[in-house]
Amino acid sequence: MKLIYLASPYSDPDPAIMEARFKAACQASANLMRAGHLIFSPIAHTHPIAQFDLPKGWDFWERYDRAILDACSELFVLTLDGWRTSKGVQAELQIARELGLPVTLWPPERLGIEGSVNLCALREAAEAARLEAVRSEMMRRVPGYDRSAV
Repeated sequence: MKLIYLASPYSDPDPAIMEARFKAACQASANLMRAGHLIFSPIAHTHPIAQFDLPKGWDFWERYDRAILDACSELFVLTLDGWRTSKGVQAELQIARELGLPVTLWPPERLGIEGSVNLCALREAAEAARLEAVRSEMMRRVPGYDRSAV
């Protein structure tokens, strides 16, 4: 049995989405490992390291991921929201094609990922919280401020 590479989207302007994607990659990796697969997830395995002043984008991690993909026998893709537009996932798919690796798409629900990381809901919640903070600040600073104006 050889190593399987688990690709998943990660980068996003919103740190909460990146953290949710990290947790989803960890949960998917654990579930696949529990099922007997030998999994390497660049997100699950390098997110903690990247917290020590390393870049988080594909441009930095490409050479590491290429080396690992070269040692793998298959590519799994965790199809979280954003996987089709992820620069990293699309590059990993291209590298897998170049290496002749089989590719399997894994919907989050099939791996038992709770809530399947609904990024739209996360973004909406973050925006609602931001707007509420602006309203509260305006009410504090401006006498007679109409809360419904924002």
